[in-house]
Amino acid sequence: MTVIGWIILGLLAGAIAKFLLPGRDPGGLVGTTLIGIAGAFIGGWISARWLDHPVSKDFYDGATWAAAIGGSLVLLIAYRLLFGNSRN
Repeated sequence: MTVIGWIILGLLAGAIAKFLLPGRDPGGLVGTTLIGIAGAFIGGWISARWLDHPVSKDFYDGATWAAAIGGSLVLLIAYRLLFGNSRN
C-alpha cells in the first residue's frame, strides 16, 4: 500500500474511531482526521513490529483495518486525556 493509501485508510479509520468513541474532541474535525492518519501509521507499525503480522499490500485486508482503527482509538483516547479540558 502506498502512502496515499495509508492516508485514505487513516481518514476512514479516524472517522470510525470517532464514531466508536463519540464526544467533544479538543481538535475538532481536523484534529480527529490527523489522529486517524497518525493512528493508521502507528497501528500498522505496531502490527508489523510486535504482533508478527506484516502489513498487507491489499487495501481491504481486515487486519490492516483493525490495526489502523486500533491505533486511531489509542491516539484519540490519549489526546482526550492530555487535552480534553482545553475547550472549556
